[in-house]
Amino acid sequence: MLEAPQRAAIRGPTFIRLLARLTATDVPSPTQPLSDRLSHWIDWTHAVALSTALDSRSESDPLADPFAEPASAEAVEADCARVRAALTRAIHEDSAFDPAARRGGAEDFPDYLFFRQRYLFLQQSMDTAIGLLRSRLRDALAPRSAELARLAAVDASMERALARRERRLLAAAPTLLGPHFERLRANASATSPSSNEPGEPATVSDAWLDSFRRDMRNLLLAELDVRLQPAEGLLSALRTHLPG
Repeated sequence: MLEAPQRAAIRGPTFIRLLARLTATDVPSPTQPLSDRLSHWIDWTHAVALSTALDSRSESDPLADPFAEPASAEAVEADCARVRAALTRAIHEDSAFDPAARRGGAEDFPDYLFFRQRYLFLQQSMDTAIGLLRSRLRDALAPRSAELARLAAVDASMERALARRERRLLAAAPTLLGPHFERLRANASATSPSSNEPGEPATVSDAWLDSFRRDMRNLLLAELDVRLQPAEGLLSALRTHLPG
């Protein structure tokens, strides 16, 4: 008896592994080093800006107030925690995950357009809040030392260089979730018992919709972790350079 071939284990962030599982997609292992792939993603103008930031030896931002007191490490950590908590709460409390939310469609269930719109809205919320957080983190790092000022400049250059591509790649997630939604709904319809009363339509359990909501919420939380990685890196650098 032939055995079905098993899919290779997916490596990488939880977001990638979840998306691969939900879309039944095989993700090939990268064949190029990250530096080679980045060379195709960053155009020459951004490459020049990044090179300038890497080569910078300035001790401070010439536009910064020399008498300004840098934000305390505790305040910076609290800011990061506040943004993560606010975005996590926004995901959990979104109307996409409210069982009472109905937007029409078969059996009065929401159709996928409703979920796609909510996913895109939450992505936009994450993009805006985390972009502002990174800017505040750079402002907190730059006055502390030449090394941290250079790191802040590099992060700003990388954000400008990769933001458009990052948005385009992440925007594919709600599109890829569509077939998963339809597959769950079709399976539920196929396995639902037929009505015993003549002329009455068969009822379809909404358990499949609860399952989809759980998958979508978990994917958004995993995406939040990925989006916060640059900010977490800046915060880690600040912790490392604190005295004592």
